[in-house]
Amino acid sequence: MQTTQTIALPFPTHMDVPDAEREHLVELLNARLADTADLYSQIKQAHWSVKGPNFFQLHTMFDQLAGEIFPFIDSIAERATALGGVAAGTARMAAAHSTLPEYPVDAVEGQRHLAALIDRYALFTSTLRKAIDVADEHHDRSTADLFTEISRVADKQLWFLEAHVQY
Repeated sequence: MQTTQTIALPFPTHMDVPDAEREHLVELLNARLADTADLYSQIKQAHWSVKGPNFFQLHTMFDQLAGEIFPFIDSIAERATALGGVAAGTARMAAAHSTLPEYPVDAVEGQRHLAALIDRYALFTSTLRKAIDVADEHHDRSTADLFTEISRVADKQLWFLEAHVQY
């Protein structure tokens, strides 16, 4: 898993997670923040760019998927700051640190968008599952629970995407 730059814990907290653990957790949260913000923008790219016979259905679905992912950007960033860290959440930071591949700018046809999003969701959900384990290893069940919630939603979204190409 690619990680973001290490940002020291500038803010004290009475949270009972040790400082050394919190530093790792903030780094982990910022890495997943980059991926989540990037995934959101890539879903919106598909939403804006899709063409073809299933335009309306895919355009609507992509917008719904983006809308369900968007609140997690805030949740991840707020968890990083609650732990006394700084959220590295600008678009430039996300672009610099996302583990997701760049979205194909030449994607137009619906099936091409579906394939691109399926690939990105597969990577996204895999890194989320690893993040759950890492958060648990650092004795932070709240962060692990946040990643579990996101994983549950992303798994369902991946299923919706894959259902369009399976028969």
